[in-house]
Amino acid sequence: MKIRKGDKVRVLAGKDKGRDGVVTQAFPDRDKVIVEGVNVAKRHTKPRSQEDPGGIIDKEMPIHVSNVAVLSPKDSKPTRVGYKVNDDGSKIRVCRRTGVEIPEGEV
Repeated sequence: MKIRKGDKVRVLAGKDKGRDGVVTQAFPDRDKVIVEGVNVAKRHTKPRSQEDPGGIIDKEMPIHVSNVAVLSPKDSKPTRVGYKVNDDGSKIRVCRRTGVEIPEGEV
């Protein structure tokens, strides 16, 4: 999976199509990501203690990785991600459209 935690992405499909956000969690085994402020659902929670009253909360739900695209650092347009091997043998992620290096996310 080429999308990582901390990447700025744009939603390509679904009810939040066109919205931008930052990946807060990635689940490579399920091919899903959680994007900040996207795919928000209401969840009813049970009271657990005096401090936790329960009620209805908004929760960000996972979205399939095929429905999001990384934003290019050069012009903030959606792009595909490729890999390039440096002379020292390290792999870096690059923007397929412009060839610019995509910095490591980790917000």
